[in-house]
Amino acid sequence: MCAAAAAALYACVPPRPTPAPDAGAAELGFERVSARYLNEWLALTPVAATQLGEHRFDDRIEDMGPTGRGERAALIRELLAQLASIAAPRLSPAHQVDALLLRQSLEYELWRLEQLEEWRWSPLIYTELAGNSIYLLLARDFAPLPVRLNNAAARLEALPRLLAQEREQLELARVPRIYAETAIKQNPGVLAIINEALLPQLSALPSVDQSRLKSAVERARTALSQQQIWLEKRLLPEAKGNFRLGATLYDQKLRFELSSTLSRQEIRTRAEAELARTRTEMYSIARTVLQGRPGVPALPQTPSPDEQQAGIAAALELAASEHPQRSQVFEAAQQAVADTQRFVRAKDLVTLYEDALQVIPMPQFERGVALAYCDSAGPLDKTQKTFFAVAPIPDGWSEQEVSSYLREYNTRAINELTIHEAMPGHYVQLAHANRYDSPLRAALQSNTFIEGWAVYAERLMSEQGYMNGDPLMRLVQLKWYLRSIANAILDPAVHVDGMTRDAALQLMTHDTFQEQSEAAAKWVRLQLTSAQLSSYFVGVQEHLALREEARRRWGKDFALKRYHDTVLSFGSAPVRYVRELMFNLPITAE
Repeated sequence: MCAAAAAALYACVPPRPTPAPDAGAAELGFERVSARYLNEWLALTPVAATQLGEHRFDDRIEDMGPTGRGERAALIRELLAQLASIAAPRLSPAHQVDALLLRQSLEYELWRLEQLEEWRWSPLIYTELAGNSIYLLLARDFAPLPVRLNNAAARLEALPRLLAQEREQLELARVPRIYAETAIKQNPGVLAIINEALLPQLSALPSVDQSRLKSAVERARTALSQQQIWLEKRLLPEAKGNFRLGATLYDQKLRFELSSTLSRQEIRTRAEAELARTRTEMYSIARTVLQGRPGVPALPQTPSPDEQQAGIAAALELAASEHPQRSQVFEAAQQAVADTQRFVRAKDLVTLYEDALQVIPMPQFERGVALAYCDSAGPLDKTQKTFFAVAPIPDGWSEQEVSSYLREYNTRAINELTIHEAMPGHYVQLAHANRYDSPLRAALQSNTFIEGWAVYAERLMSEQGYMNGDPLMRLVQLKWYLRSIANAILDPAVHVDGMTRDAALQLMTHDTFQEQSEAAAKWVRLQLTSAQLSSYFVGVQEHLALREEARRRWGKDFALKRYHDTVLSFGSAPVRYVRELMFNLPITAE
């Protein structure tokens, strides 16, 4: 890529400090590698680039065929070789962290390409690319509408090629059935984006461009319709792959996902101990909540396992019975955003920026994995809105399923969900991260830091007395914490130890008090994802440990707002690197 293109990218962010004079060749070499990654890698992953807020490649879709994979693998090897030639100790601490993050990211990408080989067995990487290629151009006003529509036309013209690559490359017998079933549900979502979000904007284009877009839409519709037939008639009957990764691949992926030295056995041991401790705390709260109420179970100070179970369940029943109507879930989420924001401001817990936040129904092509997510603007799209996406209750659900969902996502739980996804969870954390002055750091996010912060935010709000210290809100917060604990137990148990669906549901519905609908949805997610679910528990443990270390080090100068603003000021780097940067410690590679 040319120097002018690199300069255009770096113009998106404030200038970074000039390297120290003695840094010399190391700093210059790292700046060159960074610029090359941000130009050449993003050119080879254009939909991912759009998501980051880099829009020079908005008219392209990833080449998922042999040529595209080969180009990506070759670039990774060249960048890794260049990184290895740089004297890392001569870099600034911030650049030492960036160099480590870049190396780890490149090694992970190469492993996914050549070892995990998802392109051979996961149709979901293709449906996600197809959906995001158009959705990301329409969801935010980062450029004039005609520009975005013309780029959408170009991507629609490339869509038949992407779908053909899916058919050519998937080894049908290796595709797990749950992946095929989910792809069948998601593929129509791409058509929904075209029909509901793209075509209504057609009049914004001059007639010549309208003709091009209409033609591209028709070809894309035909390709997607044919793909649906292929998914249902060809892929599904032959999809007999094992969704479980197995020990070797799982352990390798876990190391990349978590950027942690903890083994799956160590994580599980810690999670099981925390499960027992948290249930004990929940029982103590349940005794207080239920005291004096008629018809409650026995609540001895030292309960048997059955007595503990009954007491916690009875207290949670009080919370489950208070929920919005089916038609009011989105309004409840919007109200929760306003309520949590007022509380965070009143307590002055963290700096809040004025970035726009909107609650939206989850796009159809994204449904089937999680029930909600935070879709932050790309870190290079600094003025764009963030979406708090909530999956609608499916139209085909029975009354029993709807009731189970609303009991799980009761009024207090919707507030807990909002804390995690929005305030002061993902939305707040990513608003801070997007202001870090390095586009490279912005592109290399640690999921463990991000998810760990969101779970930490749930605990923080409870500690600070959200909802006037309501003990049922505290109980719901601890129930949600049990989710994170259960995730860390279930993830390796399913993918390595062969845990059955019945055993997984028992852990979720009995040990961690999840409703049947939530547990069933999580079982689907457990099959569709791996290693990521451990990031919640590992991340929150790291965040809590870091806060306590800051208390010790800062003493009387410790204040929550100072601590939170400092932690969030380094982007979304792994917690261990944030710790080293916070306390001016040597940057360690492992």
